[in-house]
Order: sequence, then C-alpha cells, then structure tokens
Amino acid sequence: MLIGMVGVGLASSLASVGGVVAVVGAAVAVVIYWAVMRYVARRSMPEIAKSGAVTQALSGVAIGFGFITVSMLMLLTEFSFDERPGNGLSIVASMAAMSFGAAVTEELIFRGLALQALEKLCGSWAALTITAVLFGGLHLANPGATLWSSLAIAIEAGVLLGAAFLWKRDIWFAVGLHFAWNTTLGLIGIPVSGHASEGLMTTTPDGPDLLTGGDFGLEASIVPVIVSLLIAIPLLIGAHRRGNLVPLRRGLR
Repeated sequence: MLIGMVGVGLASSLASVGGVVAVVGAAVAVVIYWAVMRYVARRSMPEIAKSGAVTQALSGVAIGFGFITVSMLMLLTEFSFDERPGNGLSIVASMAAMSFGAAVTEELIFRGLALQALEKLCGSWAALTITAVLFGGLHLANPGATLWSSLAIAIEAGVLLGAAFLWKRDIWFAVGLHFAWNTTLGLIGIPVSGHASEGLMTTTPDGPDLLTGGDFGLEASIVPVIVSLLIAIPLLIGAHRRGNLVPLRRGLR
C-alpha cells in the first residue's frame, strides 16, 4: 500500500496539471498501480481489468451525474446562474481532462490501495471508515475548508465512493462516479472541494451556507450529504449480499 501510494501520488502531480498531461498522468498512475500489485503485492488485479471497464465507468458516470443533478434540483432557488463567455468545447475538454486525472489517481490511492490493504488488516467496515475519514481529513487543506466541509466530504465522498467500490469491486465504476461528480460541478461553475471552477456558467450561492456550501462549494451542503447516504446504503447492502465485504475475523487471519 505504502509503495503504491508513493508511486501513484507522484503520478498525480502530472494529473493535476490539466489537459493532455492530466490524461497521461492518469495512465502513468494505472501502470504504477499494476506494477506494484504485480511485482510487490504479487496478486491479480481484477479491479482494474480492461474487460468491461467502459461499461463499469459509464455506470459510475450515470450515478455520479444523477447524484449532483438531484442535489442541485433540490437547491435551484438557492443559487443564481449566469452564462459564462468562452469556447464551450474547450471548457468541457479542459474540465473533463482535469477531472479524469483526479478521479483515476484518487481512486487508485484510496479505494485501490488503501481500502483493500486495510481490509486485510481489519475488515471492510473498518477500512471503509478509515479511508473515508482520511479522505475528508485531507480536504482540510483545501481553500475555504472547515471541519464541517471535511466531515461532509468524508461522508458523501469517502463513504459513497468506498461503497461504490465494495459493491462492484471495480475501480472503473468508482472512477466514473468520481469523474462525473467533479465534471458536473465544474461545468456548472460551482467550486469543487473549495477550488474555483471556470465552467460553462457562473453560479453564485444566494442561500445559507448549510444549503449551498458557501464558497467551498456544493460538497459542504447538507443536501448532498443526505443524498449520498441514500445512494451509499443500498450499495453497501448490495455489497453484503454479493459477499464482497471482508469480515473482521477473516481480515485478522
């Protein structure tokens, strides 16, 4: 886990550049992940299998887009929207590339490496909790972050994305969800985890911060926290029924 996190973490610096470099960084991260699992962990990697990857990713995209869309529809009266000038195709391509790089590298680190390694030590439930807390805690360093925004991200992102992975045991499904989430927020013009977005629109929060998320963005709103739990709970139930959860006793053997 530690070796993989260092390697993928280095690749994530490329993914954060944006444009074609972000896509290259994502590809490098996948290669590093494969090499660490193949030559260090010495195990197979069904979670990054090419077969069915597109289908899994598109399924995740549908859930991610639906998650943000439902949350925004419940809050339309709390925002004002203005069209932003610029080349729409260029804006979409740039936003998609940046979101893709972030989604791939973060999912490989948190769900591919950390969650699966921790499962072997303490089972799925503890691993899900630990990775969710870590994911939220790391976002404390983001612009405008507060203890509430980090707790919100721990629940809506850490728990939801962890549940998505446990349900499918497929990184591409979680990547698709993560990608659609970030891209949709960015194109609307809402900050993504505190980082300002230059999307197709300029969106200004008018309502209370508890509903809009304020300057940090929608992820600090109570609404997506609730919506994410309504999605995550069925996914976790499905993961249990599929036998995808590692119990504590098995993890300690």
